[in-house]
Amino acid sequence: QVRVVESGGGQVQPGGRLRLSCVASGFTFSNVSMSWHRQAPGKERQLVAAIAAVGGTRYIADFVKGRFTISRDNSKSTGYLQMNNLKPEDTAVYSCQAGGVWGQGTQVTVSS
Repeated sequence: QVRVVESGGGQVQPGGRLRLSCVASGFTFSNVSMSWHRQAPGKERQLVAAIAAVGGTRYIADFVKGRFTISRDNSKSTGYLQMNNLKPEDTAVYSCQAGGVWGQGTQVTVSS
């Protein structure tokens, strides 16, 4: 079965950190690029970060640059989104996409 599954979301206080994981199965993860997206209630989905299959080429959206980092471990078929210095405006459902396959998402809530 082709799928990706996100984990690592939760509720944190402003300034806190979380690391999201995206585990792929049913296809060759190392052959495809992957990306993280988020969608807050009532807002459109945003591309947060993306990383190439190999070579390390990365994209980070300006609104999280300097706070979020995207990485991947192809040996584990897993991608990551390290989120530091979280802000209330980062509250959203975060989803990963790899090779056109989308996960269900994981909720991130930043509040005091």
